[in-house]
Amino acid sequence: FGTSKANSGIVHAGFHDRPGTKKANLCVAGNSMYETLCQELDVPFKRCGALVVALEGQRLQILEELKAQGEKNEVPGLKIIGKEALFELEPNLSKMVKAALYSPTVGVVSPYELTIALAENAEQNGVKIFLDAKVKNIVPQANGVKKVETSRGIFLTDYIINAAGLFADEIAGMVGEKFAIFPRKGEEYILDKETEGLVKHVIFPLPKEETKGVLIIPTVDGNLMVGPTAKKVGDKLDLATTREGLKEVLQQVKKIVPAISASNIVASFAGLRATSKTGDGDFVIEFSSKVRGFINLVGIDSPGLTAAPAIAETVVDLLKQEGLRLIPDKDFNPYRRWIRFHKLPTDEKDKLITKDKRYGRIICRCENVTEAEIVDAIRRGARTLDGVKFRTRAGMGRCQGGFCTPRVVEIMARELNIPPEKITKKGGKSNILWCKTKKPLEGKW
Repeated sequence: FGTSKANSGIVHAGFHDRPGTKKANLCVAGNSMYETLCQELDVPFKRCGALVVALEGQRLQILEELKAQGEKNEVPGLKIIGKEALFELEPNLSKMVKAALYSPTVGVVSPYELTIALAENAEQNGVKIFLDAKVKNIVPQANGVKKVETSRGIFLTDYIINAAGLFADEIAGMVGEKFAIFPRKGEEYILDKETEGLVKHVIFPLPKEETKGVLIIPTVDGNLMVGPTAKKVGDKLDLATTREGLKEVLQQVKKIVPAISASNIVASFAGLRATSKTGDGDFVIEFSSKVRGFINLVGIDSPGLTAAPAIAETVVDLLKQEGLRLIPDKDFNPYRRWIRFHKLPTDEKDKLITKDKRYGRIICRCENVTEAEIVDAIRRGARTLDGVKFRTRAGMGRCQGGFCTPRVVEIMARELNIPPEKITKKGGKSNILWCKTKKPLEGKW
């Protein structure tokens, strides 16, 4: 799942971005597309609003500057509010908070659910997705066709969209383009659902030069999430969380909401932003100067999730300019549906259980995930424990899979008709089980 599963899930308003940049324009445009997109794809989205808070001793002028910048970007509804109004909105803030910039259009979404939904909807409409197909080389042909050599064979194409995230510089390098991407690691910490309601808005501190700071995020699933850090790292595969990262996050969030503590944390993870060393830090969305029909999307860091729908429209326009003839599909279906059993009213639950008794068997107690939902996830493409988890939330609750993991492995083995030892957490050698406990004693190790 890469960077998409480790995203903070914030749909930004656009006041953090410098006017006139692609980041500013595409963030504001993308933000306005989220209600419709998430309704069509049946993905949870909540427009909860945000507060950028200033503490005692910090410059209120920064709030004024952010507001002015947002207004230049045509971000609606921005206003600065004082302490009294602020504590009516968020009574659990620290008494050190003295004012805030309020932005009503900020929202939260599940980034991995959105990614999965987009992929499923694309497949519904005829797109073929080749997983585990690592690009090894790209060879432009004399007739304009590009030969893409991968670990799953060779593909011939007239057009390539380089949206490889952290590895976009390496893909571009295969056709002679020179970009440089450095990974900036962000560590995030998920809090137990007992903290739900502690804050209702996304809470930002005053931004720093290279980061929006450590945030407090009310997720669409009820948990609070705190983070991220922002540390440059040299390894594009470095997803380790650290003691230093935890200390930094807790120090920063406790200045704003003192009630948050380390004892609330149920999970931690890290993600890597694909930050470009090229240019002025803006998104790079452009044709290759070396190869016709090759579009680079480089340095799509924050607010990339927010801007994504608008970036997609921009790429379509670029393809048209390059000569691709696009014909509207009269049979295109923008809708995709997913059953979330625990959110249904009782009468609808009863109907589902009558139709399929597996809806009556709870596998994940923390998140109330049923056997039927897990089977559905497998039949829709989940092949790993994480694949099931990110589709259903089985294993995302307080016990972090301590209760349900063996049962999920059992269901996956049954549905995929493979031994339990073949089930992995996230592919590769991340096997959950290696052998039966008595197998070494039988001389079959």
